Amino acid sequence: MTDGARPAGSTSGADGPEGGETADECLDRPLPEPVRHRVIALASEGFGSLTPSELPAPLRQYARFTPSRRVKFAGNALAAALEHEPLFRQRVGERLRENQAELAAALEAGTAPPAADPLDVAAAAYVLRPAGWVKLVTAGGEEAQRADAERGGERARAEVARLREERDAARAQVRTETERLRAELDQARKQADALHRKLRSAHSDIKRGEAAVRKAEARTEEVRAETAAQLSAADSESRRLKARLAESEAALEASRKAAREGRSIEDMRVRLLLDTVLEASQGLRRELALPPAGIHPADTVDAVEPGRMTPKDIAARALSEHDPAVLDQLLALPQAHLVVDGYNVTKTGYPTMPLEKQRLRLLGGLSALAAQTGAEVTCVFDGAELAAPVLLAPPRGVRVLFSKPGVTADELIRQLVRAEPEGRPVTVVSTDREVADGIAAAGARPVASVVLLKRLSRG
Repeated sequence: MTDGARPAGSTSGADGPEGGETADECLDRPLPEPVRHRVIALASEGFGSLTPSELPAPLRQYARFTPSRRVKFAGNALAAALEHEPLFRQRVGERLRENQAELAAALEAGTAPPAADPLDVAAAAYVLRPAGWVKLVTAGGEEAQRADAERGGERARAEVARLREERDAARAQVRTETERLRAELDQARKQADALHRKLRSAHSDIKRGEAAVRKAEARTEEVRAETAAQLSAADSESRRLKARLAESEAALEASRKAAREGRSIEDMRVRLLLDTVLEASQGLRRELALPPAGIHPADTVDAVEPGRMTPKDIAARALSEHDPAVLDQLLALPQAHLVVDGYNVTKTGYPTMPLEKQRLRLLGGLSALAAQTGAEVTCVFDGAELAAPVLLAPPRGVRVLFSKPGVTADELIRQLVRAEPEGRPVTVVSTDREVADGIAAAGARPVASVVLLKRLSRG
């Protein structure tokens, strides 16, 4: 905020006799920062009494701002206008004379009030520009810097004193905390010693317990050997008693034969069979409440009816185990039941498809097979393969079952086979050897998954 160079002996517009500023009076250094802030505050206060036409063009946009907002947003513009716009500076000076008449009068008289703030004196001198204003501004800035330095020193001394107090308090706290930690450490050491003693005692107890366990195991082995010997002796005694019982029964039978008078062996067997049949038929009729018989004698003659096959006919054809015709012959038996291990078949035939599409493809083929053969068809899927319950409408003619949690599809298939009456033709499709062996032992016929796949592909 220094004035530009002027011709010697000239004045600047309104700064004539009223302002007291001469051409050779100018600052040779920037305004001290505290003085600059005070000058901007004075200009902001005097700003509000001016009309927009009295303001320099760069300041008119701040006409409606409050003084504090003008200081914040228009500070640089105010400083530039005070330095380069003498008329604006003169109008701010008039406002200053109205608000601080005593200070303005003293400065224009060439003296500064001794009790005035150096910053106020420097800022007022810069705005009013009386004779010797440069010295007043310089002196005010230096005084403000000295005051700031003194205040900074006082603050530094106060900060040092505060830090010392904090240091002393921290040292005292550290000593207290150290003593407390030492006490806790001593207590922890005592507890550790006690725990070590308990641990040694526990080790001793464990060793004694292990010895007792070994002794008990040895005693258990002895008792087990004695029990085995007693069981062997009991088995021998049981066999001996059974032999004696057989001898007694033979003797009794001989005595009964001797008691029969004049009857041959053939007569005795016929009578015994007749008594047995009569008693059994009467008991069954009472227990079952059977209606009159509806079977004719011709129905009891064993023969092959037209269009029906027997297991002997299938064996006579000597088909290969992997021939799909084997499956057709099995399903042609009366009341045939086909049980399919679903995922075993789909993962054999089309493993790359998603599980949902695998199920739909297999069930579609089984529905067509059930319609063609008339056999009962049940398809079993492993419920463990599912992330959520399946919403599935079973196709016509096919029973669809999922195993419960904790039950595999293999076990569900074995349950289905065990539920069937002995003698019903049941065929299970699975490549799993364990499943095949299990259902074969239960009376069902195992068929490889590839056989069903060939049969379904044939249509």
